[in-house]
Amino acid sequence: MATEQVQVIVAGHICLDIIPALDDVEGGLEAILVPGKLTNIGPALTATGGAVSNTGLALHRLSIPTRLMGKIGDDRFGSAVLEILADRDPALTDSMIVTPGEHTSYTIVISPPGIDRAFLHCPGANDTFSADDIDYDRLAGAKLFHFGYPPIMRRMFIDGGSELEKLLFGVKQKGLTVSLDMAKPDPASEAGQADWPALLERVLPCVDVFCPSIDEILFMLDRERFEHLSQQSLDADIMPFVNGDLLGEISQRLIDLGAAIVVLKLGSAGLYARTTTDRSRLAEAGTARPGDIDAWAGREMLVPCFKVEVAGTTGSGDCAIAGFLAGLLHSQGLEETITTAVGVGACNVERPDAISGVRPWEQVQQRINSGWERHKVTLKLDRWRVDAVKGVCFGPNDAGAK
Repeated sequence: MATEQVQVIVAGHICLDIIPALDDVEGGLEAILVPGKLTNIGPALTATGGAVSNTGLALHRLSIPTRLMGKIGDDRFGSAVLEILADRDPALTDSMIVTPGEHTSYTIVISPPGIDRAFLHCPGANDTFSADDIDYDRLAGAKLFHFGYPPIMRRMFIDGGSELEKLLFGVKQKGLTVSLDMAKPDPASEAGQADWPALLERVLPCVDVFCPSIDEILFMLDRERFEHLSQQSLDADIMPFVNGDLLGEISQRLIDLGAAIVVLKLGSAGLYARTTTDRSRLAEAGTARPGDIDAWAGREMLVPCFKVEVAGTTGSGDCAIAGFLAGLLHSQGLEETITTAVGVGACNVERPDAISGVRPWEQVQQRINSGWERHKVTLKLDRWRVDAVKGVCFGPNDAGAK
C-alpha cells in the first residue's frame, strides 16, 4: 500500500477491545460480577475496534489503498493499537493521531456463552477528537473520506454538532466524497439527550453517503416512535415493524436534509439504498461520485443478505459499508455496489471477529457472480417490485423500476 496513491481516508472512533475467554464460566453475568468473588477465566483476546478499525481494515483487505486517522493516547493501550495495525500493514499507522497525555479508548467485552454481551467502555481520546486533529493536507489525492461513530465522540455532538460540521465542511472543501456512519448512543447519556434532528440538519448537506442503521436513525429522527416500537417487541428489536413505507419515509427525510445517497443497514434483512433525484447534488458528491449520474439518480432498492454459516456478527455493518464504498470507488452501478456491500458483510460474519472474514475484491466479486444464494426478503414491501432472479427489491420511488 505504501507505493499506491491512497483512495480512502477512514477517520473517527477507534478503541482497543479486550475480550476475556469465558467459555468455561457458567451462570451468566450474575455469576461473574459478584463482589469479592474470584472467577477463573481464559486468556484475553486483544483487537482494535470502532469504525476506523472495522471499516478501514475491511477496505484494506478489499485491496483499496486506505489511510487511517483515529485518535489515541501515548499510553500502553495506544502502543497496542499501533502494533495491531502495523501487523496488518505498517503504512496503516502513518496518519494515526497520537496525543501526549491522553488516554486511549478501550472496551472490556464480557461475553459469557449463550447470552448477550456486556461492554465496559472508556471513550478516552475519542471524546476529544476535533476538526483540528485532521491534517487536511494529507487528504490530497484521496477520493473519499469516511467518518464513523460521532454519537460516541463527545466533541462531535456537543454544541449542536458544530465541530462535526466544521470537520466535514473542511473535507468537502478539499473535493473529497464524504461518507458518514453513526452509532446508537445510550439513551440516558449526554449523547442520548442531544438534539439529533437539528444536528443532522446541520451536517447532512456536507454528507454524500449517509449510512446509519435503521434503529440508529429512527432513534435520532423520531425517538418517540422508536421507543414505541421497541416496547412492542420482547427483545426491543424494531426490525419486525420495519417495512417499505418506513424505509421510504426515513430515507426521503434524510435526502431532504441534504444527503445525496442514503444507505440503511437492516441487520439480517440486508441493505436498503435511496438516492436523490437531484442530479446536480450527485454531480457535486466529490471525486468518488458515481460515474453515471443518470443511472444513480432517483433510485430505491433493497438487497437481502447472502446465505452463509454465521460465526459472529461483530463488525458486519462496518464491513458492509466498506463494501459499498469499495463498489463506489470501482465505479459500479448502484445495484452492483449494494450487492457488493452485502457480499462483504456476508464474508465478515463467517468469522467470529470483525474483519478476518473479508476477502480481497476479486474473490468477493467471483463469489457474487458464481450464483451465491440469497436469503428471501422478510420485510413487508407493498408496492415494491421484486426481481426474483436477481434477488433485488425495487421500491416505488425507484426511477429505474418505472
